[in-house]
Amino acid sequence: MKPIEEVMEKLRKTTRQKPIIGLILGSGLGDLADEISNAEQIPYRSLPHFPESTVKGHKGQFVIGELEGKTVVAMQGRYHHYEGYSLAQVAFPVYVMKAMGIEKLIVTNACGGINTDFDPGDLMLITDHINMLGDSPLIGPNDDELGPRFPDMSHAYSSELILKAEEAAAELNIHIRKGVYLATHGPQYETPAEIRMMRVMGADAVGMSTVPEVTAASHLQLDVLGISCITNMACGILDQPLSHKEVIETADRVKADFTALIKSIIRSM
Repeated sequence: MKPIEEVMEKLRKTTRQKPIIGLILGSGLGDLADEISNAEQIPYRSLPHFPESTVKGHKGQFVIGELEGKTVVAMQGRYHHYEGYSLAQVAFPVYVMKAMGIEKLIVTNACGGINTDFDPGDLMLITDHINMLGDSPLIGPNDDELGPRFPDMSHAYSSELILKAEEAAAELNIHIRKGVYLATHGPQYETPAEIRMMRVMGADAVGMSTVPEVTAASHLQLDVLGISCITNMACGILDQPLSHKEVIETADRVKADFTALIKSIIRSM
């Protein structure tokens, strides 16, 4: 039996809900899952082929239920390459959510701002990404039943969903940014010289996630919306040290706007 089928066999014994929208909630943003009604929590550790999430601020569970009239499945916490997991492991939950029935995926993260016009606390719609992880979750044999050997990445982020997000932000009077997200493997923060290089490459923000999951979603031909919370300015822009504590504190500060925006977007989907 294939790993996805093994997980689905377990899930079918656990829940009868069939989500149509998937959510991946980044550092400090997991409280959105508390807004889900008729919620069923399924810890990753209870599922085959799912390791534990080890990062503070990541609960490490699926939450399945109703949000704004839609059945959703939220990843309350995600996996990262720097935890020692392969990119295939990092992206594996996306394949499981697709098998559950999702048609659209909203991916969120907390990240550092490279664009000097940005401020901590800004929300950025991801228009494109740069993969500096040095790897891909698609390396290895391809399962043609899941997707093509060579997936097209020219529209990895849905322009239709970006427009819906912009309209929702305007209605809520939330100032929204748009930009390119660059992923590194971490866990160390970038050096000032690396940030200068990334700016020249066209990156507006930098983080340690999202790209593996979006690559898998493109393989599966899912519509994706990416939203970054700019929790701090990247190294060298401000003369101050970086810390994960700052990431969590800033994400907590914008939690109300973030939650309202996601809920409004889901209503329109």
